[in-house]
Amino acid sequence: MHRLATLDDLQAVYALYMHEEVVPYLGHDPMPLAEFRAIMDELVASRSFYVVERDGQVRGFYRLSRHAGRARHGAYLGTFAVAPSERGTGLAASIIGDVVSRLRRDGVRRLELMLEADNPRALRFYEKQGFEFEGRLRNAYRRSDQDHDVDELLMARLL
Repeated sequence: MHRLATLDDLQAVYALYMHEEVVPYLGHDPMPLAEFRAIMDELVASRSFYVVERDGQVRGFYRLSRHAGRARHGAYLGTFAVAPSERGTGLAASIIGDVVSRLRRDGVRRLELMLEADNPRALRFYEKQGFEFEGRLRNAYRRSDQDHDVDELLMARLL
């Protein structure tokens, strides 16, 4: 079940976001719960951040934003993660399928996302979901525990 996140989801979202296999590929470095609260406040306030529940537990999340103006036919998928224990279960593919179906109903014709170039698992996954490479932002990203920059890849799927 996809639903807009609420502040009641703080603990579950924090636990997944800060998981050692997830946090390297999201937009913030590891931090204490008290600091993460401000990030969660922003995500909830955006009214574009969704949690995905399976068996009554948050097992994934994503942010889905429509572009404005002349780009209104497009949307951006970000802050997308599923619990590592869900790998291979089809949950991530199901989320993408549900998002695409909803966007098509709303007249969206383009879905974009960014991912780190050092995340080959995600790259393969998105390619299987029909996303295509469109560009590279060189030296776009740096994790606090690394001394080098990471490129970000722009991918898109035409709906």
